[in-house]
Amino acid sequence: MKKSLIAVALSAALLSGCGEQQSTATKVAEVKQAAVEEAKEMNKAKAELGSFGVDLSARNLDVKPGDDFFMYASGTWYDNFEMPADKTRYGAFTALAERSETQVKEIIDDIVSREQLNAEEQMIADFYNAYMDVETINKKGISPIKPLLEQIKAAKSTDDLTAIFGQSWLTGVSSPLGGGMWFNRLDPNKYELSLGAGGLGLPDRSYYLVESERFAKTREAYVAHIAKMLTFAGVENAEQSAKAILALETKIAEGHWPREKRRDRDLTLNQIKRDELAKQYPGFNWDLFFEQTGYQVPQLNISQPEPVKAMIELVNNEDIAIWKDYLTFHAISGNADLLSEDIFNADFEFYGKELSGQQEPRPRWKRAISQMSGTQSLGFAIGKVYVQRYFPETSKEQMANLVENLRKALGERIDNLDWMGEETKVNAKAKLAAFNPKIGYPDVWQELDGLTITSNDVMTNVHNLRTFFREDSVAKELEKTDRNRWGMTPQRVNAYYNSSFNEIVFPAAILQPPFFDPNADDAVNYGAIGAVIGHEMGHGFDDQGSKSDANGIQRNWWTDQDRAAFEAKADKLAEQYSQYEPIPDNFVNGRNSLGENIGDVGGLAMAYHAYQLSLNGKEAPVIDGLTGDQRFFLAWAQVWKEKRTEQSMLNQLRAGTHAPGQFRALAPRNHDAWYKAFDVKEGDKLYLPEEERVRIW
Repeated sequence: MKKSLIAVALSAALLSGCGEQQSTATKVAEVKQAAVEEAKEMNKAKAELGSFGVDLSARNLDVKPGDDFFMYASGTWYDNFEMPADKTRYGAFTALAERSETQVKEIIDDIVSREQLNAEEQMIADFYNAYMDVETINKKGISPIKPLLEQIKAAKSTDDLTAIFGQSWLTGVSSPLGGGMWFNRLDPNKYELSLGAGGLGLPDRSYYLVESERFAKTREAYVAHIAKMLTFAGVENAEQSAKAILALETKIAEGHWPREKRRDRDLTLNQIKRDELAKQYPGFNWDLFFEQTGYQVPQLNISQPEPVKAMIELVNNEDIAIWKDYLTFHAISGNADLLSEDIFNADFEFYGKELSGQQEPRPRWKRAISQMSGTQSLGFAIGKVYVQRYFPETSKEQMANLVENLRKALGERIDNLDWMGEETKVNAKAKLAAFNPKIGYPDVWQELDGLTITSNDVMTNVHNLRTFFREDSVAKELEKTDRNRWGMTPQRVNAYYNSSFNEIVFPAAILQPPFFDPNADDAVNYGAIGAVIGHEMGHGFDDQGSKSDANGIQRNWWTDQDRAAFEAKADKLAEQYSQYEPIPDNFVNGRNSLGENIGDVGGLAMAYHAYQLSLNGKEAPVIDGLTGDQRFFLAWAQVWKEKRTEQSMLNQLRAGTHAPGQFRALAPRNHDAWYKAFDVKEGDKLYLPEEERVRIW
């Protein structure tokens, strides 16, 4: 990472000594060493966190690393940090997201303050001003969705309901059947509509079906909330209707697959020709439903066959009056953020306070930025300015080098796997070689020609955005898939792997401390962003991503023996994470979070391997009393520094695909080097015998 500085000093030495006959090699070595030392000093001075990139003050040195590595790395911070009133969780990701949010606010403030704006800047200014115009929004009350409420009230048949369900993409209303355009998993060069079951107002089916005091209280509060929201629409007997809605959603929940089943790519691949749909899924007016979407749908994928059939049965058999009350509630709740403050605050009382433990709403300007920053909003228009202001090209170059270092490390690790045969290794190496990294921002930006945004009507703006992006999707339905497409905006603090394109994507905003700091110690960058890179690469080889080949086609490229060996290791990891119990009687779902856990454990192994390669056989220096290995694992653990409300923790356990951060920080217990680095021995709480440590990639 300091190569450029050393290279400049070295080339200067060679040029200045060009005509001399004395010991040039000695002089070059002296200058090179001086450059190295100077680079170290500069790095110490400029690393954003601490002296080398890790916040040592966050540690709790009274905790043994082998007993609780999360609390050892971040325990002092955890014990003393007070959750902000507008947050349900806070950690490294949150802090960086807030930085990005503040930077976006500066961009918007600058745009709003200027008179001469280009077309995209004018859209940004108008949307923001409309959202911030609370006085106008309050005067309108519930009237912006009155046409929708009237349509629901006028419904008299299942066909009327079907039409409303088909319009959910535009109205924000919850629907028991829905989906969107995605990639054809058997031919990633084509788009394909994917359809599944939805329709729940609580985070997961377990909130309806688990018999415990905790969930019973949540359901009771949910009924009270539904009744309160229905009164905004003048619904009579709101409490009785609310109980009926809960009963209906409970039946919907009973028809859903558990989350761990819904992520099984073998079970969710069920392609069907449009003209066969009514035969296999009868009792539903598919022509009317698709007419509302605009798509031609020559072929589609049913991601959850049995649940889709269960939803059709409910649409046909449940009282239409209950469905109308259900739609009325979801119309109000689903659009609450765009309606008057009394409606928003009533919705927040349940979804914010009761369900998530959030004590206050986020400031309105932050909510405005959230509305504007998605891929189906003005996110890329904002992101274009964000990149110009806050993302140096040097970070992109350094990140590209890190990606290639991780690719090399994983290639060597695949070569050395003792559980995988040569035939499968050839396919694995081909997939690795085909990984396409996207770093920072798109090469081609989203065009917004034809989009209309007004400065005085936020609901119309959201309606226009939904219509614009749906029409864009409909126009491309039968075209070749767009490989330039990004699923996240540059200002988003996250990263992802897209199996259909076999690509790993790192938005600009995540390439900042504590994940990436060009002035930090190499061990820190490898332990943080290096492991994040490895994590995303690992998704290409996790229990589901490994079902697609180098070209993104879902197929089995494994021998039966190798696949069985892989799944045995995966099962072992799922069992390990399922033992974590952050809330009494509520455990991490090791099966539902398995892909992420494989990504963590495997990504950490790849990053450590790459770090060792970067040392070229030399011993890493000791900095502030910490070895290179200790700094590497500390950087990893502090990436997952976080604190949650209990309600947020429950939501994550039941509805999230990631283990909570305090357990992601424990991934090193599967790595031999961690035991040596922190002198972890048998008897320590996190100690795993060598044969129980899960080593996949």
